[in-house]
Amino acid sequence: MPLRRTRAQESPLADALDWELTEAALPALQSGLPVTGEFEIRNVNRTVGGLLSHELTKRHGERGLGPGTIRYALHGSAGQSFGAWLAPGIELTLFGDANDYAGKGLSGGVISLRPPLRATFVAEENVIVGNTVLYGATAGSAFFAGRAGERFAVRNSGASAVVEGVGDHGCEYMTGGRVVVLGSTGRNFAAGMSGGIAYVLDADGSFEPRCNLDLVELEALEYEDVETVRELVEAHLRFTGSKLAGVVLDHWELHLPQFVKVMPRDYKRALAELGAVTVSSGGDGFLTTESEGLG
Repeated sequence: MPLRRTRAQESPLADALDWELTEAALPALQSGLPVTGEFEIRNVNRTVGGLLSHELTKRHGERGLGPGTIRYALHGSAGQSFGAWLAPGIELTLFGDANDYAGKGLSGGVISLRPPLRATFVAEENVIVGNTVLYGATAGSAFFAGRAGERFAVRNSGASAVVEGVGDHGCEYMTGGRVVVLGSTGRNFAAGMSGGIAYVLDADGSFEPRCNLDLVELEALEYEDVETVRELVEAHLRFTGSKLAGVVLDHWELHLPQFVKVMPRDYKRALAELGAVTVSSGGDGFLTTESEGLG
């Protein structure tokens, strides 16, 4: 074999699905006009939405476009990093499932996963997305009509998410954002969690021994929490058609007392010391608490 470069390396991006997504989005990218489309996706299609987000940000800056300006429905099984770094104004709805790192670095866009239209399995009893979902996400929203693997929302620092169950180490090292879990969790939930808030629907009372209480406390929901959780569950139903979300909302008074608030101690103390008031988060579109004048 030659010991030096004798020919150019073929680009792995030549046949990326994003080129097709970007071409279809030109009216939005150029003039801000709403765009919709449907595409097939396979597990060889990785980091879908990344190149599209680059093009959008290059043209419109970090603020992106208005909510839902680019709306795509995808059908199939997505490869790793589906919706990574997704920019504001892009909504990707996947009818199928996704591999690891979905929503990695989510930056203001919206991703939602739901079972295929002809699926006969019970969504909340099956895994729809892999491990390390929303790793390092900073803004935006994600909705999963089904369970996630391990390390869901690890290092999430600003995104809002709803999922119907998670594996081990959920919300690990989380620093911001809001996460609603409409189902059971694995062990070691909230390990190293220093910010943000998680809400777990603990229907059978099994959550506390699964939660790592080194840095967090388990609390009942306050008025602002109730509003936030309901808003997120309603959005989950709207984006995914989740049957479980429909049941929770239809029997809201029954399920509301079953929610447990996972609150980091230092985060709570910092908010108290700053004289916290309720303000717009400015990132994920949902409520959070920050010191007046700092938002």
